Amino acid sequence: MDKKKVDEHEAGSVALPKVDRFGFVKPEANSADGLTRSRSAFEYEREERRIRKWRKMIGVGGSDWKHYLRRKPHVVKRRIRKGIPDCLRGLVWQLISGSRDLLLMNPGVYEQLVIYETSSSELDIIRDISRTFPSHVFFQKRHGPGQRSLYNVLKAYSVFDREVGYVQGMGFVAGLLLLYMSEEDAFWLLVALLKGAVHAPMEGLYLVGLPLVQQYLFQFDHLVKDHLPKLGEHFAQEMINPSMYASQWFITVFSYSFPFHLALRIWDVFLYEGVKIVFKVGLALLKYTHDDLVKLPFEKLIHALRNFPEDAMNPDTLLPMAYSIKVSKHLDELKDEYEKHHGKVSDSRVKQKLQQLSAADTASIQLEGQQICD
Repeated sequence: MDKKKVDEHEAGSVALPKVDRFGFVKPEANSADGLTRSRSAFEYEREERRIRKWRKMIGVGGSDWKHYLRRKPHVVKRRIRKGIPDCLRGLVWQLISGSRDLLLMNPGVYEQLVIYETSSSELDIIRDISRTFPSHVFFQKRHGPGQRSLYNVLKAYSVFDREVGYVQGMGFVAGLLLLYMSEEDAFWLLVALLKGAVHAPMEGLYLVGLPLVQQYLFQFDHLVKDHLPKLGEHFAQEMINPSMYASQWFITVFSYSFPFHLALRIWDVFLYEGVKIVFKVGLALLKYTHDDLVKLPFEKLIHALRNFPEDAMNPDTLLPMAYSIKVSKHLDELKDEYEKHHGKVSDSRVKQKLQQLSAADTASIQLEGQQICD
């Protein structure tokens, strides 16, 4: 009798929540989720072939990446759009974002920021930690390794760039990165994004007044009217503007509230091609649900724009639709128009500042963080 009770207790104590293949706790109703079903032998072999191609393309530790990228940029773009193999995602993200170079040029800087500096944002970061991916096993445990790593990355960045400091949406970006790389790697990828190592700087998403968000929403509003005129007219009649539904798309690059498997595919392309993929995906979502959206009144429209149907979130359907939408030229024109009335959002000198970061002088890192946008 006693032994039976012990056995039952032990069985109960090791029961773990069911998680999907990315580590998110699954609601019981979705236990038969198609994304987590076992793969057929054919699918497994196809994935193995993809991984072998990618390994050959990037080389050991990324040693062949730049050479391959120079020789076959179109192959790289096509493969990235098909999705980076999950086991290689962290490394490839670092290679395509320019963050690996920043890391190598600045040894010891991250440790300096985490251990020896203090930030005025520390209490805000601690308060928000538990709100970041609360259903993911890595971040669920209070003061656990996931929450500690997230705190360290956000605190380090708030010291590195005191002008930006910390804004709540940054947690989802840093959290996403931490699921695929170490703290230090995630920190430098955050730096690469916000300071513009490869693409235009994103720091304006998080500066006071969110100036870059305002620019993006202005551009997106005009793109909707241009590409989907009937829906644009309906939005105007119902007094719907992009700030009511699209701000989080830009601030977190779809990592907040969107299905994780879709967010990852978008991030693959975003890191390689830049922010235009956010506009394209946004337009594709509206195009896919167009016929339903044009019939809805204000209240139902707001709900629909924040809760897209599951079939609209299928990356194999949505992303090809997004890729087919051409926005680059129009985005540039709209940016020029916006800047005429509001001034430039960011300063090109941030790239020069990135190149000047001195690995030898970690003692002055606090000053670097304050001056990088001066």
